[in-house]
Amino acid sequence: MQNRFGLKDFFLLVLVAAVGLSVWLGMVKSNREWDNLREIKSSVTELQGRMAEQNRQFDRLGELSRGVGEIQQRLANVESTLSAGVAVRPGGAGQGGGASTAATTPGRAGAKDESWAVPGVPVEWQQPWNFTTDPRSQAGFSEGGTFTELFEARPAKIVPYIQTDVYGRRAVDLVVDTLGAYDPVSLKLRGVLAEAWQMDPQGMWVRAKIRDDARFSDGQPVTAEDFRWSFHEFIMNPQIEAQRTRSILADQVDKVTVISERVVEIRFKQVLFSNLDTALTMYALPKHFYSKFAPAEINKATGLLLGSGPFKLERVDPENQWAPGQPIELVRNDQYWGPKPPLDRIRFRDITDELARLTAYRNNEADMITPAATQFVSLKNDAAFANVNQMLSTITMRSARGGIIWNCGERLGKPTPFTDKRVRRAMTMLLDREKMIRDIWRGVGQVAKGFMNPNFAGSDPTIKAWPYDPAAAKALLKEAGWEDRDGNGVLENAGGQEFVFEFTFFTGGEIAQRIATFVQDAMKDAGIRVILRGVDWSVGDPIRKQRDFDAMIMSWGANAPESDPKQIFHSDSIKDQGDNFGQWNSPGADKAIDALRREIDFDKRMQHWREFDRVMHDEQPYTWIRLAPETRIIKPTIGNARQYPKGLDYLEFFRSPTALPIKN
Repeated sequence: MQNRFGLKDFFLLVLVAAVGLSVWLGMVKSNREWDNLREIKSSVTELQGRMAEQNRQFDRLGELSRGVGEIQQRLANVESTLSAGVAVRPGGAGQGGGASTAATTPGRAGAKDESWAVPGVPVEWQQPWNFTTDPRSQAGFSEGGTFTELFEARPAKIVPYIQTDVYGRRAVDLVVDTLGAYDPVSLKLRGVLAEAWQMDPQGMWVRAKIRDDARFSDGQPVTAEDFRWSFHEFIMNPQIEAQRTRSILADQVDKVTVISERVVEIRFKQVLFSNLDTALTMYALPKHFYSKFAPAEINKATGLLLGSGPFKLERVDPENQWAPGQPIELVRNDQYWGPKPPLDRIRFRDITDELARLTAYRNNEADMITPAATQFVSLKNDAAFANVNQMLSTITMRSARGGIIWNCGERLGKPTPFTDKRVRRAMTMLLDREKMIRDIWRGVGQVAKGFMNPNFAGSDPTIKAWPYDPAAAKALLKEAGWEDRDGNGVLENAGGQEFVFEFTFFTGGEIAQRIATFVQDAMKDAGIRVILRGVDWSVGDPIRKQRDFDAMIMSWGANAPESDPKQIFHSDSIKDQGDNFGQWNSPGADKAIDALRREIDFDKRMQHWREFDRVMHDEQPYTWIRLAPETRIIKPTIGNARQYPKGLDYLEFFRSPTALPIKN
């Protein structure tokens, strides 16, 4: 057979050669790509190794930071414990718990989960809130029963952030919890709903972890969204009458953010000393309950009260709410995560007349009253009474500073005589306050030199109370343009207008009436006519909001060891019916308040407080009359009633089936 190689075979051979060459080139290219991939992988592995080493270094720095924070916190705990006079036990916190800042690397024995936290910022873990003095350890302890207290005035509302008096707040505080609260003894902030928190080292935010077992009294969980809604949709809603709280928070809190279901972050607009206090003491309102009501319904409400605290309102019925004049009935909240209060029920009633209130107490209609000073002195000196009743009296954080607030602005469009600081100082010097304390309060209390408790480091120790000096007072009044120009015994100004003012006081008590009469008589001797105006406590709030007074009896207590003074005394708090009821507009006071609010350093802040103290002393927007101890009369069957530096703690009370020994 003849083998012939034709043109067709040539082309086929070329095609096969081309395919082979292409395959060979592809293999070469593939090998190069594999080499490149191996080089890239090697580089990535090297970078991962470097990153891992950096992470390990950051972890070590974080552990060191947390370790330093733990040591600092332990030192702070030791300091606060020693200052409270409690023995420190090695390896544990004193009774009542506290905070700890611990390194908690996942996987370590006993470690806590900090995945929710901002890396590199120490976490302050809190001991669960517990009794300062465990009632179950006390002689005569018994579970159950009802405790009844008689209020001296009638609360108008018991709606969180809407209530405006101390009596309504007393009920709300037992029902609605906060992230934190002040320890009864050390007066340091401790966790309540928050099991841990972080504070930005620059002071611009707080992040808190809510307890997993925190529940509202209806069984719904307490979440970060409840805190966000409480601030943005309730407090800051201009249609809701929460002006008092809104005026404080408007220039302080920027926003409240939900980080996760149980983690909330509060960011601030500026660095203020009170930022941590503000973040931790905001009420947690249940969104699922309050969001059902329109602003108008909330404003009109008197008894919409639901929370996560140790007690709950016995009846929460929007259609049949608690109303003023009815007893406030609180029952133990079985959903409460914290220590179980011994009492089944706390009942608050109001009897505004002092004698009737004491009579009701004697008739066993109540377990505790706040007596008038005259009553307290008489009964303490009555052995038959004092031997069978607890008579408590001490200066606490909540001790009231009572006095007279002068309307420094306009009343119903017309200026009052008290726009001039010389007139206000003269008013103070016309009152013999030592005599007032002796005659009206039977010597219980001391003359108040100013707004601040004299034990507070911000109180200027060089300031002395203005003396009783009618001659100097009359000279000041003449300097301000007030003198008897026609010889009728009454002072007039240059326009011939007589010096006449209305003095508003609350009826139902002997003390208020005696103060009013004392003021009227003292002013008459100086040529000033005083018209007495007695009103019921329930109308006091609208009178203050509308600035419809010339002068009024007022009393202030504290809810914190160091409260932000802007709410009461800054000129910004005059507008929108804020709590600067006396309309005191003082550039010097504003400057001191602004400075102290922004000063984080304690010692420097105290200097600004003292400057504020000096300005108030000079300008006398209030005549501070008396610093009063907290006095209570309590039945012998109520156990564990102790006056801590913070005051009484209702959660520790118990009812004994028999009378307990009296230790007055």
